[in-house]
Amino acid sequence: MSQRSIAEINEKILKRKAVVCTAEELKAKVAEIGIVQTAKQVDVVTTGTFEPMESSGAILNLGHTDPPIKIRRCWLDGVPAYSGFGAVDLYLGAAQIAEVPETEEATRETPLKEMRGGGHVIEDLIAGKNVQLRAIGQVTDCYPRASFETTITRDSINQFYLFDPRNLYQNFIVGINGGDRPLFTYLGPLQPRLGNAVYSNPGALSPLFNDPELQLVGIGTRVFMGGGIGYVAWEGTQHFPLQKRLPNQTPIGPAATLALIGDAKQMSADWVRGCYFHNYGPSLMLGVGVPLPVLDEAVVERCAVRDEELVAPVVDFSIPRRVRPTFGLVSYAQLKAGKITVDGKSVRVAPLASLYRSRRVAEELKAWIEAGTFTLTEAVAPIPRDRTFVPQDVWGAQISLE
Repeated sequence: MSQRSIAEINEKILKRKAVVCTAEELKAKVAEIGIVQTAKQVDVVTTGTFEPMESSGAILNLGHTDPPIKIRRCWLDGVPAYSGFGAVDLYLGAAQIAEVPETEEATRETPLKEMRGGGHVIEDLIAGKNVQLRAIGQVTDCYPRASFETTITRDSINQFYLFDPRNLYQNFIVGINGGDRPLFTYLGPLQPRLGNAVYSNPGALSPLFNDPELQLVGIGTRVFMGGGIGYVAWEGTQHFPLQKRLPNQTPIGPAATLALIGDAKQMSADWVRGCYFHNYGPSLMLGVGVPLPVLDEAVVERCAVRDEELVAPVVDFSIPRRVRPTFGLVSYAQLKAGKITVDGKSVRVAPLASLYRSRRVAEELKAWIEAGTFTLTEAVAPIPRDRTFVPQDVWGAQISLE
């Protein structure tokens, strides 16, 4: 087939003539008619995930009070928000924990308050709910107000957008616990003596597994984000594209990440959910879908990758070190089957990502494109593919998962 352009694909989208497949549908089509014929028929492939994305947060602009206030400490429903830049600009981190006021005596309600975090407040604002705001100001000649309390909603503030420094891990790890006590981690509870295993990535549905060398996704790529439209803003934090890779170029462990930005006022609480990990802390479940233009047969070949051809490392969390021992690699097909074998023992497995909702993200994005309401964008710059991973304790060292 001849090389397609994004402009040509967008023209078909606007005329509602584009052929769109979810990643799962494309893989099935390739199995049926092959790569060459599939590439001739399909214009866009939609991918999706719905998983915890802890490195997320929201920018809010409250608007000025009368008299004006220069906020330097602020709480939204008891959750501290960062206020160290504009006078009434805030950044609310999804993983920030609600504070229990020092004047409040401990009660049965106290643990429940500690379970609430920034992700829950972001979800409530997106859902149109009221959120209590309490602010303390730095008194200056131009900002004479010392404090302020009010109730805000999504519609009573100016800007409200998600800016997420690290989303869409290209791959991640499988957590287990070889110790003798339960562990409470960012993957959830891990039971002792290899009692369970947890993985986080949806595998062959995942956006960056279908574009392993980041040839289609770049800065400026338009994406489905939380039920609204977002964009790739930059490489994500902990972006590590130099991770070791299989011959199909998919990484064997945590690799590329993306920073995303999107208007939260357009989003839906169906796709942005605050969550809490017992004895670890709050986070945010977020639905993200990335459309991949079928420019040539090579795109289809990469998107045809199956769970049997993707692997993740099994990591023992009972060793309290930055670099933990691994029990080798397992395929996502094994993980999705519900059991893996670790050190000769059969271990039950559960996904942290919702495979059902990941599939729904891809389907929703497909519907938008077919309806002509979502077009593709040309990247304005590529995502770097040469970033090393530098740990803090030994400057300049590099790590990888063996």
